[in-house]
Amino acid sequence: MKLVTFVKDAGDQVGIVSGEGVIALAKTAPSLPRDMIGLISAWSDVRKDVERAAQSAPHHALRDVRLLAPVPRPQKILAIGLNYADHIEESGQAKPERQIWFSKLPNSVNGPYDPIQIPKVSSAVDYEAELVFLIAKRCRHVKKEEAASVVFGYCAGNDVSVRDWQFHTPQWLLGKSFDTHAPFGPWIATADEVGDPHTLGIRCLVNGQMKQNSNTKNLVFNVYDQIALLSQAMTLEPGDIVFTGTPGGVGMASKPPAFLKPGDTVRVEIDRIGAIEAKVIAEAA
Repeated sequence: MKLVTFVKDAGDQVGIVSGEGVIALAKTAPSLPRDMIGLISAWSDVRKDVERAAQSAPHHALRDVRLLAPVPRPQKILAIGLNYADHIEESGQAKPERQIWFSKLPNSVNGPYDPIQIPKVSSAVDYEAELVFLIAKRCRHVKKEEAASVVFGYCAGNDVSVRDWQFHTPQWLLGKSFDTHAPFGPWIATADEVGDPHTLGIRCLVNGQMKQNSNTKNLVFNVYDQIALLSQAMTLEPGDIVFTGTPGGVGMASKPPAFLKPGDTVRVEIDRIGAIEAKVIAEAA
């Protein structure tokens, strides 16, 4: 199943993608939660109702709605660095012995097709194609062998990074948290639909030119490793977002560096999930 948060006429709505259309849950099953975090939180109780709703005729064509980030206001956005061998090599750093974590703040959330801004204070803006997963239920101290049970689903994401700001200090938070710099979507492909998350082709194209081309089998620390570690430190909540790392081919590693600029189009594709695509624009005056 593919679940979306979308806008049509007024207000955010939750829906199900059906072919080239969207089924609005507020119309088909009005008793269900009206936002994605509520739906994820109640999933064990409402899943059968959602599956019944998925048999309905679409209310809107996909092309006629605006897709938002599937979780527009997540409590947490967590991201891991240096998690593909080819990206580690191009970065000139040693393979990490431990997982390297940082956060992206909620203001960075962006829709799957919304423009990405080049901020006034930097022109060193980079793309990072990433598999994103969402937490299904409140959990703590999850064993690796049980971690699949707390994954709700997957998205394509772009960990947009302002490289000079990222490396101003040892902490990466500022350089990773500019407005519009955490697009993900276009929908949540539920875990049962995706299957094994470690067999997925992942690609990034800028202006139609392939920049990154890898597979999630190349993750250094896989999805379940990540959950096992994170849940030792914190309680994970329904709808928390996790960016799982980017493969080689980022603009910073090009010679000379090739950063995004206004007018570019950047696209991230992941097998069995879908694609997000954005125009790059200058921050407004």
